[in-house]
Amino acid sequence: MLICHLESKIKESGLRKSFIADHINVTVRQLRKYETMDSIAPIDKAFMLADILNCNFEDIYEWKKVNKEA
Repeated sequence: MLICHLESKIKESGLRKSFIADHINVTVRQLRKYETMDSIAPIDKAFMLADILNCNFEDIYEWKKVNKEA
């Protein structure tokens, strides 16, 4: 299962969403969709976000293995 920590990383950064959105060439609305997982950021945008937020890609998106016991 993919878990997104983008919203908390943006809050930690203190940067405005409009500033971040401008720097990755998306709208604030699209950035919000990335935060809420209504849409998953393309890999290039995800790495750009990590750069702007001064963190690693893995700090934004985390993969949790789901236990498939029946």
